Amino acid sequence: MARPLPNDALTAIAAIVARFPDGAALTEIEAALTVTVPRRTLQYRLHALVDAGRLRMSGQRRGVRYHALNASVASIAVDNGSDLPRSPEGQAVFDYIGQPLARRRPVGYSRAFLEGYRPNETFYLGQVHRDRLAAIGRPQMEAAPAGTYAKQILNRLLIDLAWNSSRLEGNTYSLLDTRRLLDFGEAAQGHGQREAQMILNHKDAIEFLVTNAEDIGFNRYTILNLHALLANNLLADPTAVGRLRHIAVGIEGSVFHPLELPDQIVENFDQLLASASAIRDPFEQAFFMMVQLPYLQPFDDVNKRVSRLAANIPLIQANLAPLSFADVPNDLYARATLGVYELNDVAALRDVFLWAYERSAARYAAVRQSLGEPDPFRLQYRDTLRDTIRDIVRTPMNRQAARAHLTSVAREAIPGTDQDPFIEIVETELLGLHEGNFARYQVRPSEFHTWFEGWQTI
Repeated sequence: MARPLPNDALTAIAAIVARFPDGAALTEIEAALTVTVPRRTLQYRLHALVDAGRLRMSGQRRGVRYHALNASVASIAVDNGSDLPRSPEGQAVFDYIGQPLARRRPVGYSRAFLEGYRPNETFYLGQVHRDRLAAIGRPQMEAAPAGTYAKQILNRLLIDLAWNSSRLEGNTYSLLDTRRLLDFGEAAQGHGQREAQMILNHKDAIEFLVTNAEDIGFNRYTILNLHALLANNLLADPTAVGRLRHIAVGIEGSVFHPLELPDQIVENFDQLLASASAIRDPFEQAFFMMVQLPYLQPFDDVNKRVSRLAANIPLIQANLAPLSFADVPNDLYARATLGVYELNDVAALRDVFLWAYERSAARYAAVRQSLGEPDPFRLQYRDTLRDTIRDIVRTPMNRQAARAHLTSVAREAIPGTDQDPFIEIVETELLGLHEGNFARYQVRPSEFHTWFEGWQTI
């Protein structure tokens, strides 16, 4: 008698396949699994899901792809693909959005949804929620300048947030593919250039937020430039990058019709930023942006990506754990966002936000613990250290030229008593540079190899 297959394993596989709108290859499913499964076992389980009507197959032999069935697998991905606890109000939103389009009432943009929000009087997150988030999101660290915590975990945050935010847009890069792209500049085989561009844009945008933590905010400079970084080389109209929308747009799979008049988009965008700036609680600020910015659709495209990174602005500035959207299923997030569009109801998206933040906070608490306490000297001069090493490699400089440049930088930018330790740290870093650690200095592989060859021969 055949042993029954573990339902949790089948559900996890079905949820992974649901992330791929065009179907998933066997290798893509393998890469996305959180546990190692022998290939034959995985193939057997995939066939069982097909036989059960939970997946379908297309192609032959090595070209086989597995596809989610809209009615069944979407439900699997939402209901069993995570341990997200849902409020009764959130479940009602999921149920409504789960209906066919023909049964949902067409709606347009409601300005009253934004105008009815009164900063510090109206709250999308209750006091219990805000207290809970503050308790789990605040690291055990002394008072420090804005962005200090994010800088401590920047390497991990770049990969986590770039991958997860891209994944929520249907990007099929695996976590390993993303790491290799960001660390070594190696694009994954079998993936379009658009996917690599999307991830690299996230890296630039995250670095912009963390590096400029003391200067950014909910203002035009920050949000427009954030869009420009995330949309770089991805829009059909290059002039739309970093510019508010002048055209009508539609939302696929929704009965929501966004605002069309450019003057009204500008007016509501400015009001949205003013309201966000006035909110005192960082978690309420973060969630407000996740609700209102995609609802307005102020840009031609890339609105949700902007909202996810903008949600991190108050968290970065307050030295709270960032929100990386780890493990959030695509379908869950999409349906919760549609609930805002079509019902002006934040309950489902709030459930997703609270669950996702708890996971992110736990993750970065563990990351920071594993890193130990950072060297305060390196932290103080982090930007100057990085820029100096980057300039030496990019130029490229041999050892004699590097020493002269380093001495000049130390005299101009570093206080007297700190100059010698600064020079010693830079020289130690240069001697320890290799192909596995140069990306943190914003150096391309070709630049590193050119510099390294000259450095070794001197």
